[in-house]
Amino acid sequence: MVENTYSSCEPSYIKMHKSSELEERIEKLYQILESCELCPRKCRVNRRREEKGTCRSGKELQISSYGPHFGEEPPLVGKTQISVMDLFGASKGGSGTIFLTHCSLLCVYCQNYDISHLGYGKTITPNETARIMIELQNRGCHNINFVTPTHFTPQLIKATKRAITNGLKIPIVWNCSGYENVEIIKLLDGIVDIYMPDIKYSQSDPAKKYSKAPDYFDRCKEAVKEMFRQVGDLRLDKKGIAYRGLLIRHLVLPNDLSGSMDVLKFIADDLSTNSYVNIMPQYRPEGDAYRFKELSRKPTWKEVNRVKEIAKKLGLTRGI
Repeated sequence: MVENTYSSCEPSYIKMHKSSELEERIEKLYQILESCELCPRKCRVNRRREEKGTCRSGKELQISSYGPHFGEEPPLVGKTQISVMDLFGASKGGSGTIFLTHCSLLCVYCQNYDISHLGYGKTITPNETARIMIELQNRGCHNINFVTPTHFTPQLIKATKRAITNGLKIPIVWNCSGYENVEIIKLLDGIVDIYMPDIKYSQSDPAKKYSKAPDYFDRCKEAVKEMFRQVGDLRLDKKGIAYRGLLIRHLVLPNDLSGSMDVLKFIADDLSTNSYVNIMPQYRPEGDAYRFKELSRKPTWKEVNRVKEIAKKLGLTRGI
């Protein structure tokens, strides 16, 4: 879907910032930190007193890195070819990624294991985060892409408010695991314009075994339906850049451990056949995957193509 008017491309947080609603949402989110329910695990620890649950995060925001990213989906990056200039940070465009430290899902095969499991990163204030957001915008990034943001939702929205005051005007991408508390997603309505969830599993056994989240698909479906209600199908401007909507990622695991058929049927039947779905073939054994024989290899091209064919038969062709 393509729309050309500037007003339709303006981030929704601009309107919310003009009222008191954004500040009220931030206050609600910080209250939740006192008995944390930011993700479905609902550890109920008081993170404002530095008590820590599954994600091992306290009250302070932590990031591992940030910068323009040219390896994301074309509607986020703005082009499909990477130049030498991109690699040295001199080219305009890209997705303005901010990688958050820690994670609330903690998949055994995580490709960012050092960040999510080992906690590599540094503490940063909302003011400093706001400055990073403006820097990424000034470098020509098309969006601000919060990578694994769930467990730092209050701090990130607070930083966003400060960035808006300093002139932020590009969309926020909520790049998450899909294991979300739907009540938290509701509090992001009118703030986030582009949701980019993973849908990792459709069956409880692998979700439990590899991510300790047997309720993964139930919670994911609730959250993704709410995301879709808020922003709808992915919409692009006249240059092909995404400014609003839902972009779904589905990582193909070996031996169909993802349960891809049911994942894709959910998208086609409960969301939209116009959904943008990136079927990702790049799984490789990382982290603790070596402990599980069934995860210790890459998926074959036959396995990947099978998933793509299922998607096409269901009418899901955007992003293939």
